[in-house]
Amino acid sequence: MRTLCASTLIGEFFVIGFAGLVAMKGDLSAATIWTVCGIGMLLSVLLCGMLSRPGAVQTGWVLQAGLIASGFVVTEMFILGAVFAALWWASVHYGRRIDEAKARWAAQAEPQASAGPDAA
Repeated sequence: MRTLCASTLIGEFFVIGFAGLVAMKGDLSAATIWTVCGIGMLLSVLLCGMLSRPGAVQTGWVLQAGLIASGFVVTEMFILGAVFAALWWASVHYGRRIDEAKARWAAQAEPQASAGPDAA
């Protein structure tokens, strides 16, 4: 799950940065735009390293909600936020399935490895 979620978060890092550039054309000050974008970009990178900790997935959902809400400043972010929220859901959902399959496979391979090569 960590690999899929981290890939999504790195993609969001770049999208948040580019959205900040687009938002510069609006009425908000540059300091406001880059403070908000900087926090979002920092959060996306920090979450990559914290995905194995409790609450990281829920914090990722908060980031997805913020990305969608940024559509009130940059209209295109409604669509991009929804796309990344769908990617986040898929990363969490299918990542957990992959982790479960890996655990089952490792549990099946363990008895064969402990029997040694002479058991065959």
